[in-house]
Amino acid sequence: MTAPINLRMGSAEWGMLILLSILWGGSFFFLGVALREVPPFTLVLARLGLSSLLMLGFMAVTRRAVPRRAGLWPALFLLALLNTALPFSLFAYAQTQIASGLASILNATTPLWGVIVAHFFTPDEKATPAKLVGVGAGIAGVAVMIGGGALSGIGTSLPAQLACLGATFCYALAGVYGRRFRAWGVGPLDVATGQLVAGTLLILPVALFIDAPWRLALPGTTTLLAIGGLALLSTTVAYFLYFSLIARAGATNALLVTLLIPVTAILLGTLLLGEILLPRHWVGMALIAAGLVAIDGRLIDRFRVSGRPAR
Repeated sequence: MTAPINLRMGSAEWGMLILLSILWGGSFFFLGVALREVPPFTLVLARLGLSSLLMLGFMAVTRRAVPRRAGLWPALFLLALLNTALPFSLFAYAQTQIASGLASILNATTPLWGVIVAHFFTPDEKATPAKLVGVGAGIAGVAVMIGGGALSGIGTSLPAQLACLGATFCYALAGVYGRRFRAWGVGPLDVATGQLVAGTLLILPVALFIDAPWRLALPGTTTLLAIGGLALLSTTVAYFLYFSLIARAGATNALLVTLLIPVTAILLGTLLLGEILLPRHWVGMALIAAGLVAIDGRLIDRFRVSGRPAR
């Protein structure tokens, strides 16, 4: 019998969430470097394929068998479609049409979809007013941090914007769908490995047909290092953490990472690149923090308890 999911995250779960946001926040840097020489679908294929090899190699070294449970691999292919192949492709298309800032704001709607999907498809992750208000505050915080200029294109390129929203909805479905592997006794490492292998097989024909990667020039050293960082840190390690977090704290909590990614990306730019924090960044971070407090609920519960008259 599996232990119950801890919907109120403790210090370990919050630490995992913050580390995950750093790993996925860093992916924007790696992508920005690699896309200068490698087309989008080929980059997705390289990211997933190299990550698959790393995962399979780790399992071989640690003498872990690739799971062969009946019915598992069709489920892993569906998870890979929802969590990698389809959303990665939708964002690859969208970012050829709209600015990355607007795409980041639309990406931050993932927790909102997560709350809605989890409400209808899980018995224990129901939507509450506090969760909805918290997610709304978080999305507003992301928009404030990125700046009003990113919203200037919101009236144009409707198909690209719908592609971003479709990708975030896929992420929400994948987060909730990913819970079933825990009930089957399939661990996070096995789920991450299976999803990456399945995602590689799904994106392979797309990349071959659209990009014809055999015709491309060999990328430079910087690009190859960026692809390596993207595969190792932002995919291999990140997905193991992600599925571990789903197993421990549920889909709704795991999807909160999309609210933290802009925060970590901006803080990393400040610490490593000497960028300056503007007033809007502080306001945005405050809104995101308030949203996370509302979603977590413990501080609100304490105020309710302390405000009750003694009997």
